[in-house]
Amino acid sequence: MFPLNTVLLPAMPLALRIFEERYRIMLGRLLDEEEPEFGVVLIARGSEAGGTDVRHDIGTLARIVQVDAGSGDLGVLAVGMGRVRVIEWLTDDPYPRARVEPLPELTYKDELGALLGETEGTVRRVLARAAEYGAAVWAGDVDLDEEPVTAAWQLAAIAPLGAQDRLGLLTAASLGELLQRTLDLTIAAEPVLTAAAPPDEMDAAIRDLLANEDEDEA
Repeated sequence: MFPLNTVLLPAMPLALRIFEERYRIMLGRLLDEEEPEFGVVLIARGSEAGGTDVRHDIGTLARIVQVDAGSGDLGVLAVGMGRVRVIEWLTDDPYPRARVEPLPELTYKDELGALLGETEGTVRRVLARAAEYGAAVWAGDVDLDEEPVTAAWQLAAIAPLGAQDRLGLLTAASLGELLQRTLDLTIAAEPVLTAAAPPDEMDAAIRDLLANEDEDEA
């Protein structure tokens, strides 16, 4: 398991720099597997380094797709797969471990087409507006997958939301719930993201809302 200060959603990339010895050991063991996967959960309290964190129990499996073993830290690129729930945290021996169970896969129905389109349009519009204020992490014209469920998760990931909102999206019981919650949260975030203050005067509340590192350290 990788406890991080960010929420990984299915179908999204995750870049890591690995410098702690415990995670180097974990990576070495994972690379012996045909499909090397690890779980990612959001840290509730504490920091990524040191192993004294408190963790949430909902997360996402990440599959390793590339490892850069250059000088110094190890670079890992992974992609989010299915959602999991932690049943039991095990002893960190030497890295975080847990027993997990998969959460059901979301399914698409034709009647969700209008909601998918509305959510995409709103997320793209708010991203474009936020960019005018220096508050956008993703471009409004970023490409989405043609497969609807994958596209829905991608919209949830690029929507300008904070980690706690993304964690809530990760618990969605249906694709309709995921889309509606993404839509509602994006609309609610728009006034904050497009506040009149210049980007360098944005207060801590706005910065917290946008806190979602593109690259995490572990």
